[in-house]
Amino acid sequence: MPRYHILYNPKAASGEGMNKAKALKNILTDGELLFHNITDINISDFIASTKPDEKIVVSGGDGTISRFVDEIYEDIPERELFYHASGSGNDFAKDIGLEKNVITPLLPYLKNLPTVFVKGIKHKFINGIGYGIDGYCCEEGEKLREKGKKINYTAIAIKGLLFFFKRTKATITIDGVTKNYKNVWMIPTMFGRYYGGGMMACPLQTRENEDSSLSVMAVHSKSKLKLLYIFPKIFTGKHIKYKSVAETLTGHEITVSFDRPTALQIDGEAVTNVLSYTVKSAKILNEEKNKLKETV
Repeated sequence: MPRYHILYNPKAASGEGMNKAKALKNILTDGELLFHNITDINISDFIASTKPDEKIVVSGGDGTISRFVDEIYEDIPERELFYHASGSGNDFAKDIGLEKNVITPLLPYLKNLPTVFVKGIKHKFINGIGYGIDGYCCEEGEKLREKGKKINYTAIAIKGLLFFFKRTKATITIDGVTKNYKNVWMIPTMFGRYYGGGMMACPLQTRENEDSSLSVMAVHSKSKLKLLYIFPKIFTGKHIKYKSVAETLTGHEITVSFDRPTALQIDGEAVTNVLSYTVKSAKILNEEKNKLKETV
């Protein structure tokens, strides 16, 4: 009888993470299931303490899988790892076509992940970086979560567009080429297509691309009415037809700077008071590692 270690996040799915994870009892009926709170363990040490024939299942949302990846990425274990989508947004699951109540092998998706450098720290990410009103939405969502209230990111975004979020000036430098923007609402950098609970920010982006390139979308408009007309189309990816408002760029090394501190989100987890961030693709990081080896 196989043994499954279920790593769940109690904060996932608006606090229903443990209950959602227990649904695996109806899926993995061929073995013994042991449940572990992922926020209480050192993930790498825990995996090392398990037997090689035991299976690891990560159950949670995008923030959970991002945390898991960030902690093990320097030493990815060559063993059976699986993912069970049980969060609120599940953008990663949507991007890879994972259905509900199904587990999928995780190792194939851990290759060539990009890294974001922000406020002196670095994070691997699996979906994307949101900077601007999308970061603002995650920041406001966390405030509601702390109060035990339900979160509707679309409602938060609309209120932000109408009343609370203030546009910025921004600079994007991508593979050495710099562009400046005014009246900026958001500039995400994406490794997958989806973020924010179903927004298809960069519909042409694919995580399977051989050169590990990323997409950047600059949303800028002086007119709130024009933006409100286009914004709902982001859920189907049709917003990219409006190139004067939503401009998409691709590259490997991206730095985005705003003219005032603004919240940023990494796979749904908010980072506040950010002036700039830099993202490097796996290709760039590998090139830097090889150059370092040559100098040693």
